[in-house]
Amino acid sequence: GQSAWDKFQESTFDLCIIDVMLPNMDGFTLAEKIRNEDPHIPILILTARSLKEDRIQGFKLGADDYIIKPYSMEELILRIQVFLRRKAIVASETPQKIQLGQYSFDPENLRLTYGQEEVTLTQREAELLGFLVKRKSKVVKRSEILESIWGQDDYFLGRSLDVFISRLRKHLSRDPQIRIENIHGVGFCLRDA
Repeated sequence: GQSAWDKFQESTFDLCIIDVMLPNMDGFTLAEKIRNEDPHIPILILTARSLKEDRIQGFKLGADDYIIKPYSMEELILRIQVFLRRKAIVASETPQKIQLGQYSFDPENLRLTYGQEEVTLTQREAELLGFLVKRKSKVVKRSEILESIWGQDDYFLGRSLDVFISRLRKHLSRDPQIRIENIHGVGFCLRDA
C-alpha cells in the first residue's frame, strides 16, 4: 500500500485498481488518500471482502466501483474500458457547465458549486448526476442507469447505485427545489422546481 502511494505521487494515472488487503497500508486507506489527492481519477476496489459494510465503506471513501473476488479477467477489462470510455464521453459530450437550480455543475472538472461553496465529485458521481440531468423530470429505470454507467445490472451494483444516489442527494441538499425522487420498483427522477 505504501509503495503504491509513493508511485501515485510520482506519476500520473488514468485509473487506480486497488486491492483492500495490502501490507503497510490497507486499500481503503490508500483509496482515501488517492481521492483526497486527486478527486477526478476513477478508483476501482478489487477484493475478496464481500460484506455490504466493506462495499459501503469503499464507496464512502471515494471508490467508483467494487469488484469481489473471484472475478473474471474479461469482466475486469470490460469495467476498465467502461471507465476510460465514459471519461472520454463525459469530456466530449457534456457542456462546460450546467445550471441546476441554485447549483452550477461542471461535469468535466467534476465540480458542483453552490454560491461560494464547491464540492468535487468522484468520477462516478459526476457520471450519474450528468445522466440524471440529461433526463431531468423523466423517470429513469434503475436498469438503464446501471447498464449505462456501470456496464451491467446486478444486485450488488444496485446497492452501489443506492449509495451514489444518497451521496448526490446530500451534495444537492442545500437547494430544496432539487430532488432525486425514488420511484418505487422502477428507478429515479431528478426534479428541479
